[in-house]
Amino acid sequence: MDSDAKKLALRAINYGLHILTATDGENYGAGGVNWVTQTSFEPPLVVVGVKADSGSAAIIAETGAFAINVLGGDQLDIGKAFFRSTSVEGNLINGHEFEAGPETGSPLLTECAYWFEARVTDTVTRGDHTIFVGEVCEAGVRDDSVTPLVLRDTGMNYGG
Repeated sequence: MDSDAKKLALRAINYGLHILTATDGENYGAGGVNWVTQTSFEPPLVVVGVKADSGSAAIIAETGAFAINVLGGDQLDIGKAFFRSTSVEGNLINGHEFEAGPETGSPLLTECAYWFEARVTDTVTRGDHTIFVGEVCEAGVRDDSVTPLVLRDTGMNYGG
């Protein structure tokens, strides 16, 4: 296989840029993710790829729950705050205000227009990312006029 062609072909898949969050009540995990997709209407299922050696993956594996915070088109600066280790001070996670999700307790960024919480139904542990299939158990919309951020529009790549 031509490795350059593989990289370019896989990077042609469209992705958003989101903030995945999880907590066990004491420890917090939060990071930028783009491998997120809906896979079923009924029940509402999503799939997310999480770096296998991350703190977030460990918390999700333990608790069976996570949240996805959807960044708006003008919120790349918020996204960049989650490409580093997670820090929590009061109601700030990586410097951004959050509240506990009503179903899972996972942090919900109050600046994000859309969010959903999910409970893990299946896990695939193969490769350098863990795949979590989650059933959406709660969702919210703060501003339905916001257009979600698309990874391609940021000039960044993740994949290939």
